[in-house]
Amino acid sequence: MAKPKFCHHNSKHMRRVAIQGGQGAYHGIAAENFFANDEVEIIPCITFRDIFKAIKNDPNVIGIMAIENTIAGSLLQNYELLKEFKLPIAGEYKLRISHCFAALPGQNIHDIKEVQSHPIALMQCGDFLNTLPAIKIVEHEDTALAAFDISNKNLIGNAAICSERAAQIYGLDILARGIETNKRNFTRFLIFGNTWVVDEIQKDEIINKASIVFTLPHSEGSLSKVLSVFSFYDINLTKIQSLPIIGREWEYQFYVDFKFSDLERYKQSLAAIKPLINELKTLGEYPEGKTPIIIEG
Repeated sequence: MAKPKFCHHNSKHMRRVAIQGGQGAYHGIAAENFFANDEVEIIPCITFRDIFKAIKNDPNVIGIMAIENTIAGSLLQNYELLKEFKLPIAGEYKLRISHCFAALPGQNIHDIKEVQSHPIALMQCGDFLNTLPAIKIVEHEDTALAAFDISNKNLIGNAAICSERAAQIYGLDILARGIETNKRNFTRFLIFGNTWVVDEIQKDEIINKASIVFTLPHSEGSLSKVLSVFSFYDINLTKIQSLPIIGREWEYQFYVDFKFSDLERYKQSLAAIKPLINELKTLGEYPEGKTPIIIEG
């Protein structure tokens, strides 16, 4: 496979990043923020699986994908995709999700008869939508594409729940900002790609987080034994998620995120659990992403 030729323009990298959704989607905002010092070209994809296809078509493309939301929980199918396609994680980005209510120019909130957005975004804005009882709520595949449709089809009387960025891109007026019920609404995104791309992204970074998946023998206390090993090595579990193994009844695989201050001790802990588990796959070792600060009030 050909090694990359990273393009330099004013000493910046050109990053081609595949996302699920259209221009102005939260995935795209996360990509632009993560690569804030570089030029970013967004490659829109319809599904999360399509992100991996985009990387297969061009091995230098970087993928970004939501893995969990503080309100909606984990996107379990995305863990499975990472495991299936074996592309290592380069980093993570935590984005505060703030929704707006946007429509074609020249209308006010009382002119709106219908709102469209992704089901999770609609759920996250329940209290706001309850103040508009006459409005028809329509589910859409993507927040940004809902804004695009209203603009493209000139849908008077329609509003999208989307990012401010999407409203700007598609020429919509913002009728209300910050309409999400819970202001502590964050999504964690993982950035991933082929090994040489990951190595280049992580250059000079401190690796202090990891994501792994393992399966356990069907025996009593097997999970607690593994967890006690991690505890002994001062590995801080930030997340553990079990998923059934298809075709093997009552057997589970465990997706685990850790933080650690000593990379060597983390590696020793993996060696120490080997006799206690059946299979182990490292999904990535990467720098921890910072949580954005919320200004209250």
